[in-house]
Amino acid sequence: MFLNQAAFAPRSRPAIRQSLAGVLLGMALSASVHAQTPSPSALALQDALRMAQDRSQQLVAQDALATASREMAVAAGQRPDPALRAGISNLPVNGEDRFSLTRDFMTMRSVGVMQEFTRSDKLSARSARYEKEAEVADAGRSLALTKLQAGAAAAWLDRYFQERAREVLSQQRNEARLQVEAADAAYRGGKGNQADVFTARSAVAQIEDRIVQADRQIATATTALARWVGAPATSPLGPLPKIDQIPLTPRDLESRLAHHPQIQLMLKQEETAQAEAEMARANKKSDWTVEVMYSQRGSAYSNMLSVNLSVPLQWDQKNRQDRELSAKLAMVERMRAEREEATRSHVSEAMAMLQEWQSDRDRLGRYDNSLIPLAAERTRAAIAAYRGGAAPLYGVLEARRNEIEVRLERIRLEMDAGRLWAQLNYLIPEGHVATATQP
Repeated sequence: MFLNQAAFAPRSRPAIRQSLAGVLLGMALSASVHAQTPSPSALALQDALRMAQDRSQQLVAQDALATASREMAVAAGQRPDPALRAGISNLPVNGEDRFSLTRDFMTMRSVGVMQEFTRSDKLSARSARYEKEAEVADAGRSLALTKLQAGAAAAWLDRYFQERAREVLSQQRNEARLQVEAADAAYRGGKGNQADVFTARSAVAQIEDRIVQADRQIATATTALARWVGAPATSPLGPLPKIDQIPLTPRDLESRLAHHPQIQLMLKQEETAQAEAEMARANKKSDWTVEVMYSQRGSAYSNMLSVNLSVPLQWDQKNRQDRELSAKLAMVERMRAEREEATRSHVSEAMAMLQEWQSDRDRLGRYDNSLIPLAAERTRAAIAAYRGGAAPLYGVLEARRNEIEVRLERIRLEMDAGRLWAQLNYLIPEGHVATATQP
């Protein structure tokens, strides 16, 4: 929008007021932020989430941990390797037969194999314990993915709304500059006063200071987004997704939060503790070790075959094996109690976030249906009063400033609702719940 030179020529006060009022009214009607068509290289929210997942090393670490546990599960299910034994028994060290391997009938050169026969229930318990550790790693990966998605979405939304706030401030600055030009033209034409010029210039300076602050906030938000997506964080952003839908409803919140990754992780940890208790229970039964040995003596004597069987004597089970089992069962109870407490805490926190999100959505409705239209009407009324000579330029500036503040507050409120949406939308693993729409 441009003002031609004729607009600054000396005219009557009503003509100047009518010209300025027309400019201000036109700018007031176009103050709302229009959605721009995203460029082909625009960074959409789903693209940001995909990039964050591809870049994440935490997911790689959890996958490696799960793989390691599953490999150990196979190894733990095998019996111990047999032991090869070789030696010399009853070797003379003095007399005529000293250090002879063949002359003394008691001297033997022996070779044997010893094998521990671990009970099958022990092997199964050991293998199951590592399988549970693998499931813990899988649950940890789901939790890491949930945090990654929520964090990346919040960073994307922060930058989106910071840029929207700057657009509003830029529009306000453009209007304020036109007001400076009009007030200066009126003053030079002898139809206005110098106070209006200074007031308009002060408004521009204040807006420019706020734009500098907005640029800093955008840079901070871009840095936070780069933590998740890397270099594409500086790309233009795509359109805002529908943040008026969340995957939770108050009536089934508790049952659906049972699928929260944190709760699933604690459940798998509890199952791991139970598997360790089963290992302790299996250890109450001893394993047998069998050894077969062949001993060679001198040519004048017979060779020998020996078979040995060893069994540990658990002579104090009540103070050893039973105590170990009791300790493991106590850990299971501890895990169960912590999981139930964490479930209650998650339900309470999620309910509070859900109520706050719903309140923000209601307030956004009031801004759209009442507060912003009223602020726009006030601006139009101030322009009409100025055009009729019933109010000074300061009244127009004040009304316009109030309208922009209301629009900025609406953006801040939507930003808060967007952050809550990011936490709630990625609270539950995808596929476990249906989508609920804000009425």
